[in-house]
Amino acid sequence: MIQGCENMQIDPLPRRAPRVSYRTGTAAGALAEAGTLAVFGFGSGSPAADDPRYVRVALESFDAPVPMEVWQVDAPVNCGTDGALQWSAGGGWLFAAIDLDEREHGGPSATARLAYEQLHRFVTAHDMQHVLRIWNYLGAINRGEGDAERYKHFCDGRAAGMGDFFAEGFPAATAIGHHGDEHGLQVYLLACDQPGQRVENPRQVSAWRYPRQYGRTPPSFARAMNLPGRDALAISGTAAVVGHASAHHDDLDAQLEETFINLETLLASAGLAAGFDTHSPLKTYVRHAADAPRVRDFLRHRLPGVPVLLLHGDICRSELLVEIDGWRYV
Repeated sequence: MIQGCENMQIDPLPRRAPRVSYRTGTAAGALAEAGTLAVFGFGSGSPAADDPRYVRVALESFDAPVPMEVWQVDAPVNCGTDGALQWSAGGGWLFAAIDLDEREHGGPSATARLAYEQLHRFVTAHDMQHVLRIWNYLGAINRGEGDAERYKHFCDGRAAGMGDFFAEGFPAATAIGHHGDEHGLQVYLLACDQPGQRVENPRQVSAWRYPRQYGRTPPSFARAMNLPGRDALAISGTAAVVGHASAHHDDLDAQLEETFINLETLLASAGLAAGFDTHSPLKTYVRHAADAPRVRDFLRHRLPGVPVLLLHGDICRSELLVEIDGWRYV
């Protein structure tokens, strides 16, 4: 005999992934649409907006007109600010962003620590505590030699600020150098009330296991993240790294080919079919502006019809010329 129970717990349905798209138009128009969780403008020419869901990213685009990036969910969205943080939430999803000036907080390490401490505090106060994807943009990322490089200081500060933020495992992530105010640090994230599944690349050493030559503190991220509904893969910044070493120093074409081998390996590791389609938006970060036309031609040949946002950004290793991240929807 099976006894009934009015308080039987039913597992919630997996959260449908936010829809990410690139589009032209106005930020106000995108923000006015139902379910808009976040909107991103790129570069100094992007419009300003007071809405907490809007972020002006300090990366210049090689595209004209410059598209916006829009995140949307299937639910009403609330938004607000909390000190230096801006945030929005809806349908089990949480967006949070912080923009800090290093001159006010003691340099790159101390500023990264503060940013992660504040994000940690904010996220743990909400139901959406599973951080699935995070972006970091900092100025002059490769300035300095050895352990004095700014990126390595950022990694030190990030780790110090994490605490137990990612006790269940690291999120997918990107860290890119912008060409805006060199003292500016921007960090934003996507979290959910359901966990995702981390994906590693068998061709690469996991980032948190990098040897000492890459700094006192290894980078802290997963190569990709399957979102809770297994309906989208969030892909971390991916470049021409094999094992833990950079490949094809200063050879743009070879680095692009190696990067695509890594991307396809990630798709296979996540159990997805090969290739990208018109619903899989990607960002491509290009170190040297003069390389942008060659990169664009390569991508148009390799990814016909795939939405790609081409941005001017420095890769975390000075010998790397290009990096790609984005989304692969099922």
